[in-house]
Parts: sequence; C-alpha cells; structure tokens
Amino acid sequence: MWAIKEHRNIKKACKRLPSSVVKKFELWKKIIIRHGPEKLKEFPGFHDEKLIGKHAGKRSSRLSLQYRVIYFVKRGIVTIFVLEITPHKY
Repeated sequence: MWAIKEHRNIKKACKRLPSSVVKKFELWKKIIIRHGPEKLKEFPGFHDEKLIGKHAGKRSSRLSLQYRVIYFVKRGIVTIFVLEITPHKY
C-alpha cells in the first residue's frame, strides 16, 4: 500500500477545478494507493512523465488536456507527495 500526502493547498485548489478534473484526480489517487506510481504507465491517458528544468526530480500526470498533477515519490517511506494541480502552460 502506498500513502499520499497532499500539499495543504490541494483541497482548496480542488474546489476551484472543474469536476471532471477532480474526478480524474480521485481516480489517480486510487490507482496509486492500490498499485503504486509505476502502474500509471499502463494508463496512456495520464501520460505520466519525469520533469526537467526547475521541476527536475518530480513527476507529472495529465488530468485533462489543460491540468496536470505534479508530485514526487519518496520510496524510503513509500509516500507520494502531491505538490500542486496546475493548468499546463503552452
């Protein structure tokens, strides 16, 4: 089992997001809790990938065409830290 720790602003941010994005975020969390972040690669809709630049060492999953969840994995204590859910900048 995996644990997910969310940044304190995630709940507040979810109130402003479209309901479809919040539902996909809930699905994302269920997949990680049951199977771990490696399972996300089997779902092409999440387009899970490593980030570069200022977010190096973190990962991103697609919740919609516009919104991404940014997180990192701390394997020593089997925890996912969700940092933010933001609109993707094109």
